[in-house]
Amino acid sequence: MQKLRWDDARVLLALLQTRSLSRAGAKLGVNASTVSRRLDALEASVGAHLFDRTPDGVLPTAIAEALGPHAEAMERAASGLALAAQGRELEPEGEVRLTAPPGVAQFLVAPALPRLVRSYARLRVSLDASVAYADLTRREADLALRTMRPTAGDLLVKKLGDVAGGVYGAPRYAADLGTLRRLDEARWINWGEDLAHLVPAQLVAERVPAARIVLRTSHMGAQLAAASAGVGVLLCDPHTARVCGLVEIQLSPTLRRSLPPGAGGALWLVVHRALRDVPRIAAVWSFLEETARDAGLVAERPSEGAPVPGPRPKP
Repeated sequence: MQKLRWDDARVLLALLQTRSLSRAGAKLGVNASTVSRRLDALEASVGAHLFDRTPDGVLPTAIAEALGPHAEAMERAASGLALAAQGRELEPEGEVRLTAPPGVAQFLVAPALPRLVRSYARLRVSLDASVAYADLTRREADLALRTMRPTAGDLLVKKLGDVAGGVYGAPRYAADLGTLRRLDEARWINWGEDLAHLVPAQLVAERVPAARIVLRTSHMGAQLAAASAGVGVLLCDPHTARVCGLVEIQLSPTLRRSLPPGAGGALWLVVHRALRDVPRIAAVWSFLEETARDAGLVAERPSEGAPVPGPRPKP
């Protein structure tokens, strides 16, 4: 046990998380036979049987389950070591892994990237356009743009702004509708059930009868394409609407006043505390702040990012 290595702990964690030699190999970047050999070596080092191998995968023994929290502690320590080492960087260079919701990645971040690459020739960006949230404490990404504020982790968070959402549609459909006095006078496009918690999705669900919602999809590109084709209207920010050729639907003064400010939700910029001052991370952080301002987001007072409330996770 005194010779137990971090690579051994990685194998243990991957098997506990995936319950499969092949899936654990994919997670570790090796093949299933390599994972099997490493598991044999780990069991020999521990002096105990850790996993039962079955046709459907691997099943952890009680000893493997008991070792899991200790392996996770090793993982956090290794991540902390890597993060501290990255702080030695002097100029913005190397790779920055950014994760963002697909619509934000497509319509906010990607079009602005030429400005970033012109400023920092040795900087590379890996952009993960995903609805799922990457775990920054496990170094699954360096920076994140999120539509909901994180509630846990050793993270720094800055609200880039509230999205000034409005009702938008295709020019021809907007002309046919004229001025809306009630939201249900139009056909609507809304988010799917998996994203029903988003502020715009909740607003439409509360204010528009289900019979008037003609399309539900959690793919923002599909929403915008459908709106451009005249399928219906949707809540959208002015920047994205303009890029996609949509126009704002005219609302009566009473209806406009009934819509809450920031109907498009909010956008948050998140980073692990230990990475905030690494030059390449700081450069992309500043770039994202500027991009949000250019897109018309209403930013909060200038700040370097506030810590996530609550206690930090125990090591």
